[in-house]
Amino acid sequence: MDLTPQLAATQQASRALAALAPAATDALLRDLADALVAETSFLLAENARDLARMPAADPRHDRLRLTTERLAGIAADLRAVASLPSPVGEILRQQTMPNGLQMSKVRVPLGVVGIIYEARPNVTIDSLALCLKTGNACLLKGGSDAAFSNAALLAVAAPVLARHGLPPAVATLLPPERAATEALLRAVGFVDVVIPRGSQALINYVRENARVPVIETGAGVVHTFFDETGDLASGAAIIANAKTRRVSVCNALDCLLLHKSRLPDLPMLLAPLADAGVQLFADALAYTALTNHYPALLLAHATEEHFGTEFLSLRMAVKTVASLAEALDHIAEFGSKHSEAIISEDAKNIEAFLNAVDAAAVYANASTAFTDGAQFGLGAEIGISTQKLHARGPMGLEELTTYKWLVRGTGQVRNP
Repeated sequence: MDLTPQLAATQQASRALAALAPAATDALLRDLADALVAETSFLLAENARDLARMPAADPRHDRLRLTTERLAGIAADLRAVASLPSPVGEILRQQTMPNGLQMSKVRVPLGVVGIIYEARPNVTIDSLALCLKTGNACLLKGGSDAAFSNAALLAVAAPVLARHGLPPAVATLLPPERAATEALLRAVGFVDVVIPRGSQALINYVRENARVPVIETGAGVVHTFFDETGDLASGAAIIANAKTRRVSVCNALDCLLLHKSRLPDLPMLLAPLADAGVQLFADALAYTALTNHYPALLLAHATEEHFGTEFLSLRMAVKTVASLAEALDHIAEFGSKHSEAIISEDAKNIEAFLNAVDAAAVYANASTAFTDGAQFGLGAEIGISTQKLHARGPMGLEELTTYKWLVRGTGQVRNP
């Protein structure tokens, strides 16, 4: 698939963004928020066309689904982004050298950002908002499952962009076919970075096939460790929220690690999950502790494949450990470096956990459901990076910038 015309147009459009004043960008984002709310009926109708093609039991169905409330939330995120200061132009370092050269290290846009995502229409607007705020043009490669929804969202955005004097190519929706993904990954000279959002299979494919720079937003295999001092009532609420608030998201809980001394408390700890219909895959000790205290139809023996699985559904693994060290070893082996948590009243254990766990977000006595750009005060997010170069964790405005050095002189030349 030859996407050269679209790629060239978006690259050209990225330069037009440099002339847009921050106040004008913020006004555009607020107008876009109003337009989304005004076009709710149209957007829901187009989203229904996508939903009709996907079985309701598919874990991606919830991510695909738009509602009046979710559209209002997307609009609220747009307004939140508009209210944030732009990082572009921030002086990160400034110095005058002995020879009189004045040097400044300044934040600048990345340029053209490609986003590859699956059945997540909210990514279309989140990406557009964050890219516009940071002066980046974006190439949006959504999946075929959300083709009608993504096209509808861009159709609502297009006249808003035009009213504010921007060419439509500042946000280009690429064809949903897989060939467009391949073309985007090979777009050397047109694309500055590609960010994949979706399944581990998608992320692996992008990593293995890209010829342009990639920022990985990894899948979330999420653990919570309930140690020997964890508060039962608080722990039950945290675990239930992390598992059931929204099961299809990457910060949802996949595996409870339980200190073996708390096995008698396990039925009470997981009672809210039984009420929510969560199926458990428990190791031998946990299975015994739950027998006759958890619905039999929702309780099964865990196998090795259940550990390290991102369930994206009302399913969860339970693993008994003998110590904090064993919990840390399990997370190191099976985690995805996304979000991990400890529930504990022991300050020493908490600090050891926070310091030892290698993940983008590490929690003490709080739900992993907070791993989200808006919840982190970023307005929205372009994704949650699990790598360590350039960006890690929820990626907001700063993570969509790089920097350049500005050097001002008065005729200096360098001697041999």
